[in-house]
Amino acid sequence: MYHRSCPICSGKRTAYAFSHEGYRICRCDDCTFMFVNPQPSDEVLAKIYNETYFIGSISGESDIAQDVKRATARHYLRLMELYAGSPLRGRVLEIGCGRGELIFEAVEHGLEAVGVEYAEASASQARALVDGHAKILTGDIDSADLPAASFDYCVFADVIEHVRDPAAFIEQVWRILKPGGMVFIATPSIDSPTARFMRENWMEFKLEHLSYFNRHTLDQLLHRHHFSDIQTGAGYKVLTLDYIGSHFQRYPVGGVLGLVPKALRMLPAGMREEPRFFRSSGIIACATKGPRHPVRRLSIIVPVYNEAATVTELLQLLEAKVLDGLEKEIILVESNSTDGSREIVQRYAGREGWKVILQDKARGKGFAVREGLAQATGDYVLIQDSDLEYDLEDYDVLLEPLLAGRESFVLGARHGKRPWWKLRRFSDRPASALLLNFGHYLFATAINVMFGLRLRDPFTMYKVFRRDCIYGLKFECNRFDFDYELLLKLVLRGYRPIEIAVNYRSRSFSEGKKVRFIQDPLLWIKALYRLRFRTPRSDLSSLAREAQRGIL
Repeated sequence: MYHRSCPICSGKRTAYAFSHEGYRICRCDDCTFMFVNPQPSDEVLAKIYNETYFIGSISGESDIAQDVKRATARHYLRLMELYAGSPLRGRVLEIGCGRGELIFEAVEHGLEAVGVEYAEASASQARALVDGHAKILTGDIDSADLPAASFDYCVFADVIEHVRDPAAFIEQVWRILKPGGMVFIATPSIDSPTARFMRENWMEFKLEHLSYFNRHTLDQLLHRHHFSDIQTGAGYKVLTLDYIGSHFQRYPVGGVLGLVPKALRMLPAGMREEPRFFRSSGIIACATKGPRHPVRRLSIIVPVYNEAATVTELLQLLEAKVLDGLEKEIILVESNSTDGSREIVQRYAGREGWKVILQDKARGKGFAVREGLAQATGDYVLIQDSDLEYDLEDYDVLLEPLLAGRESFVLGARHGKRPWWKLRRFSDRPASALLLNFGHYLFATAINVMFGLRLRDPFTMYKVFRRDCIYGLKFECNRFDFDYELLLKLVLRGYRPIEIAVNYRSRSFSEGKKVRFIQDPLLWIKALYRLRFRTPRSDLSSLAREAQRGIL
């Protein structure tokens, strides 16, 4: 099979990276997905997937292989429960069930389980393990002919890297899941520490591995095929040192790592055979089957407080704005203004595509945006101030990377390549402008150093992101410190924003600017400290570590 474009984002900018065992591995310059192109034939792959494919199937390999795989399966099921927030109930399908360890544990868990396995030898071993308590089918997801909307959960661990067309595969998974059904994925990652260290000698570069994901490309694949509430994280498996040694014997690597099997044999038997959790070379993902809308939706959240001078024009511009391929959901959050803004906003109540939220009092921009986020139903979210400092014509360029499936989080950088001291110019208060610009530079530098970023304008109002990126996140900030909180909690979840230059004209304090010189910087410092030192990562890795409790 030969791909003429990227199998994930359909981009045409794919380039040769290197060769492995005589086959070309290519990389998409748009989304970073790596894949074998052209792929090995069915005959070549059939010789690999034989009765000795899985570790533990050859005499002399570790007898504990099945035990550690069952422990890893319990870990995966527990992780799925934590993601769902409730016990697992119903039917589970495992694609690529191997020798049946997860199917066995799923039955023990009280689930009705079905396994699909490509290799007949492994499928026979799985049937023997489950002893009639679950159905094991030989073949793949296409040949199994599974009914639509028939499973509550679908698991495929160390499988998607083997399939010829990941997009078609995910479409089939979406089809067989019930509405709101969950998918769990584990796969090797080119962003893992071992992949970064070993580069082209990474042990996961195998002839049968046809696709190589990282967090971003796996996330984008799921989103493009109508999965939502996506969470990804570093993968963990239960292993023994004996099992690791068997893996290196089966898939030898050069250099110092080639000495691993010999070094492990020198350790005491008890140490080699003790199961423990290891961070794998892969990533894990959980996601929920979402609806398939004919048109994607953009939720535009507009906080309004004492903006009568500009809000009428802004709302007229929003109403007239046409977005190709998107429908608009405009959410106005009015905070009980005293200048007539509330009456202007109320005119839009009840209009199609508009939501009006009337707050009883002003608690800050952040609080208003948080209420808007709670009401948003769009696939994407854009935050729009009501003061006309930003240009609505920039919507299209900001949304393009999200709609193309290349990015999940975009910032509209207000000053592009301009020096930071030119960001704000107030003719009536030049000292205030200089102070604000210096504060911008100081806090931007602090964020970049503390969180390993390279952003020019982390505080921009134009934050555009997929709505499911904030699934499960809890926000606390009420004023302008919410800009920090939203950005950094997404960063802590594993998202890295790109910056796109936008048009910007800063209004002065006499025109209604609301930043306070003392209180707001103190809130920013407090927020930075809490987010850097008191807030844990909120990706699936944190749930994975919690899921390890009580497994061994």
